[in-house]
Amino acid sequence: MSYLTHLECSRCGKHYAADERQTLCPACARPLLARYDLESIRGSWDRDALRTRPETLWRYREVLPVRDERQAVQLGEGYTPLVHARRLGEALGLPHLYVKDESLNPTGSFKARGLAVAVSRARELGVAEVAIPSAGNAAGAMAAYAARAGLRAHVFMPADVPLPFRQECAAFGAEVTLVDGLITDCGKRVRQGVQEHGWFDMSTLKEPYRLEGKKTMGYELAEQFGWRLPDLIVYPTGGGTGLIGMWKAFSEMEALGWIDSQRPRMVAVQAEGCAPIPRAFHAGEEFAAPWEGARTVAAGLRVPSAVGDFLILRALRESGGTAVAVSDPALVEAQLRMSRLEGIFACPEGGAALAALENLLSTGWVSPRERIVLFNTGTGLKYPDAFPG
Repeated sequence: MSYLTHLECSRCGKHYAADERQTLCPACARPLLARYDLESIRGSWDRDALRTRPETLWRYREVLPVRDERQAVQLGEGYTPLVHARRLGEALGLPHLYVKDESLNPTGSFKARGLAVAVSRARELGVAEVAIPSAGNAAGAMAAYAARAGLRAHVFMPADVPLPFRQECAAFGAEVTLVDGLITDCGKRVRQGVQEHGWFDMSTLKEPYRLEGKKTMGYELAEQFGWRLPDLIVYPTGGGTGLIGMWKAFSEMEALGWIDSQRPRMVAVQAEGCAPIPRAFHAGEEFAAPWEGARTVAAGLRVPSAVGDFLILRALRESGGTAVAVSDPALVEAQLRMSRLEGIFACPEGGAALAALENLLSTGWVSPRERIVLFNTGTGLKYPDAFPG
């Protein structure tokens, strides 16, 4: 099923065994990346074979880490619609505007991709209990896949997280702990549980396999566009796993001979109340200093410090992209505009992507001729207080 060969540190380049439980690199405490025998895949697997495969992310199983297909925990995740946003594009003067609508994943967000693969691989490696700090969607996804896999789930969420996220996790049988503070404070509680109880940490980029599920968004974009990537991808960025994963996917597909060397410009979008990536990008920094006093209605963007910050910034610079911060009023207005013009009930983070595009369009950074993809990362149904009733 998988051509996984080893894990490689994203910072120091050291290699580690793939069939042992791994978290961060033991040498430098940076994220580990799954590597595959792409040369063998190229000789035995043609992209045309995808036509007969199920329309889920597991259609790319050769470049996913689960070795035994019986261990794949599935709820129909992936292969989400790529919607040609004609009405929204008309309003903006962008005839080639698209929305990748991740709200149709199980549990209503793109987090289902990463957690489906991470939970599957954790079960394959003998893990019995998993834990996660989350602002909402990741917790719900982990709880769902843990329930299906028969694993115990421990969720730590900020106390002010919207109620639907808490209800979702509880419904799936997860043990939910509310923490006074931000997702970073929740992360401290998870690390304590890992040390005291031996839980497996599912935090963003602190294990290698959530990234592998998220990278399938890049494979899907290429396939849905007939193996020619868009000119611009605008992506709401908290921990940044999806942006990093897509950048990895593009490199893998080129090595497989499926696409050429053309790449999209990548845009990371954050909220003005929590914008460590835009601040670091425009200051020319390699790493993003933690953001103090993080505040935003977009719960998924309230991530004051990302362990993969240098990987996000690297992808932005290698692609010729940029980073944008938008205000809460602007992202809520854009969320409603996407919903009313395209019938996509966007989450606030999806609204942030549209607001950022409008900012870039006003400065001339975006050309009307370009093919542009906005990511709506989840459903607006989970944010009852984010917009007027």
